[in-house]
Amino acid sequence: MSALKVYNSIKRQKEEFIPIFPGHVGMYVCGPTVSGESHLGHARPYITFDVVFRYLTHLGYRVRYVRNITDAGHFEEEGRAAVDKIANGALLEKLEPMELVQKYTNLFHWAMQQFNCLNPSIEPTATGHITEQIAMIKQIMEAGYAYEVNGSVYFDVKKYAAGYNYGILSGRVLEDMLESTRELEGQDEKHAKVDFALWKNAPVEHLMRWPSPWGEGFPGWHIECSAMSRKYLGSQFDIHGGGMDLQFPHHECEIAQSEIAGGELMARYWMHNNMITINGRKMGKAYNNTIKLTEMFAGTNPQLEKPYSPMTIRFFVLQTHYRSTLDFSNEALQAAEKGLARLLAAHETLQSLTYLPGEGLYNEELDKQVTTWCQECPEFMNDDVNTAKVMANLFELTPIINSLKSGQIKMAEISEETFILLKTTWQLYLVDILGIVSEKLNDDNKLNNVLQLLMSMRKEAKARKDYATSDKIRNQLLEMGIQLKDEKDGSMSYSIV
Repeated sequence: MSALKVYNSIKRQKEEFIPIFPGHVGMYVCGPTVSGESHLGHARPYITFDVVFRYLTHLGYRVRYVRNITDAGHFEEEGRAAVDKIANGALLEKLEPMELVQKYTNLFHWAMQQFNCLNPSIEPTATGHITEQIAMIKQIMEAGYAYEVNGSVYFDVKKYAAGYNYGILSGRVLEDMLESTRELEGQDEKHAKVDFALWKNAPVEHLMRWPSPWGEGFPGWHIECSAMSRKYLGSQFDIHGGGMDLQFPHHECEIAQSEIAGGELMARYWMHNNMITINGRKMGKAYNNTIKLTEMFAGTNPQLEKPYSPMTIRFFVLQTHYRSTLDFSNEALQAAEKGLARLLAAHETLQSLTYLPGEGLYNEELDKQVTTWCQECPEFMNDDVNTAKVMANLFELTPIINSLKSGQIKMAEISEETFILLKTTWQLYLVDILGIVSEKLNDDNKLNNVLQLLMSMRKEAKARKDYATSDKIRNQLLEMGIQLKDEKDGSMSYSIV
């Protein structure tokens, strides 16, 4: 079998994957900004890297998968003025910032459970690592690549670019960026427009603030991931993942500051999934074209013709190679729904079959074809995690499974060895690696997850003294035969009545 190759964005080519430490893999994936609810576009990286995590584990690696929670920060996104999304969201929803963070972190975790995504090994938060961020900023300043102005600290991009390859990941040219960067609010205190914030001075009205050597303030967006990845994976690790939209400025800035603080390129392999688009345009809040995950599941967004289950969305994401654009449409999701049903039905059928030998029925050509389709699955996964081709082979095998059930193909036409290969391949690739499972089997687990979410929402309502909402949740669940009980320690439980 061929070795695993992945497309390394920083080299712009596929490369054989060789971890720094044999048998061990360190992988960091940029997690959600919990200032609001996750949308369909956010689902793609977390489903994609869940499969990468599963496959590396299947190959026998001991994987430390770190996926952060961004619950603070000064966000500098391309073409838009820098903002603090958490603080802004808290003001809009009339919540304490950490109350907002908890609300959307809970909702994110719930959505990941619906998608059957495995939990990361470590899930650090930006607010839990302020000390590490300050320490890294001090290192960068001591090395002479950052400067302080009015209590804010900025990374000196022009000085870095003079000795290092700024643009190594994104392909951006500094001179072009200096010409094209727009004048935005707060740019006047920087030495150059391209410099980015490591730490921002907090104005009086700013809710989220921490003490630092430069006064009270809050971190820049990029420094958070650099500090957390270094703490848990070291100054250099194997894989850094995320959406293609993060290549610039986020990942490019991570590389620059981490190289100065750590002395080497922070990650050896950079993996980026492409975007989900609607009518050819990237799905994003800035474009006002997002579909929240709860809207997907309930079918409540005007762009949806019907609800789509979490497993349909997972199937929809994985049927296309992760580096290809995936365009949303109701037709595509309904086709995914039908395809998912076919594969799950074939899986159920295959599990019910038992090998029955027979004389004189062996079909060498059929046996060879089944074996080939099964044996190609690991080859496809080793070719830059090509889930689309794996799915295509599972669809090729589906009519054979159905024909074995109906008797149109006699069991003895394939060898017992091939039958066992078929059965193990199906379980391994559909369920264990692609993570696609029957939603019927998860109904009890789903009910529990929904109830946990409702109890969390009721607890939040009570905390902000919104007793009307709290009572509504309790009373409507009681009408459905589910009784909530407030425990003495402040938690809640439920029972079926």
